[in-house]
Amino acid sequence: MDKVKVFSPATIANVSCGFDTLGVALDDLGDEMTLTKRTDNQLVITSIQGADLPTDPDRNVVSWVIGKILKDINTGTGVDIEIKKGFKPGSGLGSSAASGAGAAFAVNELLGRPLKTNQLIAYAREGERLVSGAPIADNVSAALLGGFILVRSYEPLEVISLPVPDNLAVAVIHPQIEIQTAAARDILPDQISMSSAITQWANLGGLVSALYEGDLPLFGRSLRDVVVEPHRKKLIPGFDQLKEVVMDHHALGFGISGSGPSLFAFCEGMSKARELTQLMQQEYVHTGIEAKVYASVISKLGCRLID
Repeated sequence: MDKVKVFSPATIANVSCGFDTLGVALDDLGDEMTLTKRTDNQLVITSIQGADLPTDPDRNVVSWVIGKILKDINTGTGVDIEIKKGFKPGSGLGSSAASGAGAAFAVNELLGRPLKTNQLIAYAREGERLVSGAPIADNVSAALLGGFILVRSYEPLEVISLPVPDNLAVAVIHPQIEIQTAAARDILPDQISMSSAITQWANLGGLVSALYEGDLPLFGRSLRDVVVEPHRKKLIPGFDQLKEVVMDHHALGFGISGSGPSLFAFCEGMSKARELTQLMQQEYVHTGIEAKVYASVISKLGCRLID
């Protein structure tokens, strides 16, 4: 195979109660990238659409991940890279993860699939390390595997795919401000109380059980974050007011996507998701900050080849 084109989905990390352990892939919203083999061993980014990203192969997540794989496999292959970003970096929707996961998946397809899934996750994590200094696995795992994932262990890496309940949908609002992942991590405390830890553990257990049982009311009750949200919400204007309005309109749960500023509201059915996106956009006008909204079902496919 001399050329591949792939889609890599946007993701929601943490899913309220699962800081650095839970992730879920969205449908349709994401990045596209095209890789074409070269006759030399060079990595060349030939075009980037949709975002102002570096074309230096050592500073771009896509080329960085591809370069590490090619070096380790030692094929002597070079690649031309075309990138089309479907959403803004710094959104809290896993932009760097979509880049890293898509890059690992794409080059693996181009080379005839020499790598296993856990190896792809490991390489995609290096893209996260490049951007934030931390090789986080939740977003990249969700992007590669699709659906809900749980990172049970980092050393050794163990990622578990979780069921996706029927008719689960999500509304997302992306305020057009940027929150750097590193800054959002720095605001978090080094220690938490035992009572907060117990509450968080219980909610995480409840959420996983809800996914297996297809119990959407339990899923909603478990979407509660007493560890991270109280600190990160301070970085997002209008958070408390928007949460109150959305929950009053029968969302299952509301929270911060990854490091923010994007916010999510899980709900039952796409019609409800579209209703909530309209509501959130109307309500967020009061902040004076422009915002984009998306309605999506959960993607069960993750990264995939496209025409």
